[in-house]
Amino acid sequence: MSPKMQIRLAADIGGTFTDIVLETPRGRLTRKVLTTPHAPEEGVMTGIGLILGDAGLAFADVTVFVHGTTLATNAIIERRGALTVLIGTEGFRDILEIGTESRFNQYDIMIRKPAPLVPRTARFTVPERMDARGRVQRPLDEDALRALAPRLRAAGAEAIAIAFMHSYANPDHERRAGEILAEALPDIPISLSSAVCPEVREYERTSTTVANAYVQPLMAGYLGRLRQALDAQSFRGALYLVTSGGGLTSLETARQFPVRLVESGPAGGAIFAAQCAGRLAEDRVLSFDMGGTTAKICLIEHGQPASSRVFEVDRTARFMKGSGLPLRIPVIEMVEIGAGGGSLVHLDAMKRVVVGPESASSVPGPACYGLGGTRPAVTDADVTLGLIQPEAFAGGSMTLQPERAAIALQQAVGTTLGLSPEMAAHAVYEIVCENMASAARVHAAERGAVIGTHTMIAFGGAAPLHAARVAEKLGVRRLVVPSNAGVGSAVGFLAAPVSFEIVRSCPVRLNAGFDTAAMTSLLDDMTDTARDMVQDGADAAALTVRRGGFMRYVGQGHEIIVSLPDGPLTPDALPALRAAFEAEYARQFERVIPNAPVEILNWSVCVSTTPAKPEPFAPTPAPHGAAPARTRRLFDGARGQFVELAVHDRDDMRPGSVVPGPALIAERETTTYVSARFDAFIDGSGNIVMDMKETAQ
Repeated sequence: MSPKMQIRLAADIGGTFTDIVLETPRGRLTRKVLTTPHAPEEGVMTGIGLILGDAGLAFADVTVFVHGTTLATNAIIERRGALTVLIGTEGFRDILEIGTESRFNQYDIMIRKPAPLVPRTARFTVPERMDARGRVQRPLDEDALRALAPRLRAAGAEAIAIAFMHSYANPDHERRAGEILAEALPDIPISLSSAVCPEVREYERTSTTVANAYVQPLMAGYLGRLRQALDAQSFRGALYLVTSGGGLTSLETARQFPVRLVESGPAGGAIFAAQCAGRLAEDRVLSFDMGGTTAKICLIEHGQPASSRVFEVDRTARFMKGSGLPLRIPVIEMVEIGAGGGSLVHLDAMKRVVVGPESASSVPGPACYGLGGTRPAVTDADVTLGLIQPEAFAGGSMTLQPERAAIALQQAVGTTLGLSPEMAAHAVYEIVCENMASAARVHAAERGAVIGTHTMIAFGGAAPLHAARVAEKLGVRRLVVPSNAGVGSAVGFLAAPVSFEIVRSCPVRLNAGFDTAAMTSLLDDMTDTARDMVQDGADAAALTVRRGGFMRYVGQGHEIIVSLPDGPLTPDALPALRAAFEAEYARQFERVIPNAPVEILNWSVCVSTTPAKPEPFAPTPAPHGAAPARTRRLFDGARGQFVELAVHDRDDMRPGSVVPGPALIAERETTTYVSARFDAFIDGSGNIVMDMKETAQ
């Protein structure tokens, strides 16, 4: 089948909804179905069956299926992973407890750190020791390891993580330990830190390896069941999983390194926003993705989402670095908070309205779903305010019950505070928008960005309902809601490249003792390994190789990444490497340290297919008025009364249509609220563009 005849499918499992996107030569189709937490593959297969039926196609017609999921993240947050045991070097049983010995809140005497995924009773050690250069200081005690196997079985181990000291420099002991335990316990999956995260910093390396082991049985089981379900439907196309770094990987690699999938859904959203930014020719973009369970915010500069090597999951303190479990993996950098449509509402001890992070999920869901939920969620507030049309929710797949939403809000908030259900809903709306604006401010401050100079791109089922108010709070003057915004992450999946990144630690100084031949050999080996990971998925596509060094002044605690030249490293290249480091250092910190020694701590290689360059959006024709399809009563919290609001159907609007705020623009997957401070128009490609009025109303 030629590329023009490809049938491409994407599925994004969220905490509340599973989004399905189908791209065919005849156009794009979308579907939303409720996530099935007990067996996520059921929701995926149901959604795929429905959308293929819409297109008149069968599973056998699909050539590419790209899948992303937050199952790994949710398993860690909800502590639903496997019973995992950790095996470390004798004397280092408590690395997970000790961490880096830092406190994320220096003056909080009641500080609460995240609980380790492996309790102390499930942590074991064996005699062995490598030094930082990979030299054996103490041989591995294989007899002690064999004697440990029955204890692991008796403890009910479902997964094993092995993290020995300095295994990044020499993995021999870990590999041998893995072989011995695999022979004694062949039915238990084993994760080696030298394979999962071969980098310095034993706490982060151990935490990442433990997380990989913790979710491995869950993800392997799910991916296996999904593969069987697809095979039963005669699917013969290529299957890819989205990684946290925004690339695609194979099913087997995902089974081996499921920790790399923890942010796969949000990564797809960032790709979607980056594609839109490129097509809009916008250099500074704030990506705002609000779904059913969480809200994600990401800065995109010059068409590229910010990236990082460290991600924290399950933070005990909102917005505070160091309060979560560190995962050292390639990841698109963003801030994620429990502020989705399903985020539950309650009053705290001081009778303040609190939204999230707990979610109603899809089961039982918000009260208005009528599926058994009685506690109010953000969606209940939106329905009560009149922002959502109850009869056409989630693409018309379900009808909401506003009366249940009002009762839940009254019981949880209104009665205690003396508010009507509508005023209680307004309070919830304001709080959740402020939470998201606060997250954006913190993220921008950490990146040194002036957020008011950015254009916001809003997507996800709930974001268009709240984006205008969040933009008002942030001082953002332009807001774009792209086509298919309600399923933006799934659309982004289809634009992701097939890629794999490897990072290894090998500290060397940029001086006369720099062994260029050894470092060239290391990079070549990493390149070959990464290429093997992507070759099958890349098919005949050309591959690009990006090499980088994580560099710092000797004695500093953290590094910055600097691009490395193609080809073999030579002594002549060292001055250029130092110059490149100092240029990047000066860009970030406005200064350099003259004559200070420089070292490369970690080496990075990413092999990837080349994504297609986004085509510019079509030009917008002359503006013209648009007659509303109907009106709807919306509760105006500032005035304390209902007002009549014009409602436009997005599918019926032509490019150039102008919609003065306040108004609503409805579509299958979501609804966009154009607040009184914005005017909107439909651009040449069907995007909703909202510009802040010069004079606030």
